[in-house]
Amino acid sequence: MRANVMATKTLTNRLLTALALSGCLVAGLAPVIQAQGLPGLVIFSGVERENQLSFRLDYNGRPFQRDRYRLRISRQKMLTEVSEFTVTYPETYEGTFDDDNIDLRINGENVDLDQVTWDRESREILIYPVEPVAANTRVEIVLSNVRNPRTGGTHYFNALVRTPGDIPLRRYLGTWIISIGRE
Repeated sequence: MRANVMATKTLTNRLLTALALSGCLVAGLAPVIQAQGLPGLVIFSGVERENQLSFRLDYNGRPFQRDRYRLRISRQKMLTEVSEFTVTYPETYEGTFDDDNIDLRINGENVDLDQVTWDRESREILIYPVEPVAANTRVEIVLSNVRNPRTGGTHYFNALVRTPGDIPLRRYLGTWIISIGRE
């Protein structure tokens, strides 16, 4: 009888341990599964953590498919008023953009744009709002109708800004580390 009680306790302990471990495994995988549409965890990127910017790919970054990129700049990065936003991207990125489908959202609201230019040779997108964007505001650059590159890979897009009346040098705000084809 005593052996049965001991066997039951041992079996119960093993089941509880297995249940606890599987719960930890599921909880640990949840952020990895959702990381495709969000920046996720980037360990060895070469970009300091404080310079990594948030983004979202609405259609999961599938190679050679249409997508929408939501490139975000937090209010903590917006230290001064901004009259020009520039998004640069590397030579390894062979996707295409639709400069007629680029929006700038400030604190969740679309703002009027004076001009948007996609310079293919310089590998940059220039965005000029009609009015300068105030400091300490949330910014989202929405690139719609993007054609992702044919092949997957990780691409570093940089955020640069110019302030009104500033010397004509752009200031670096951070980097979006965008992975294509990492489903």
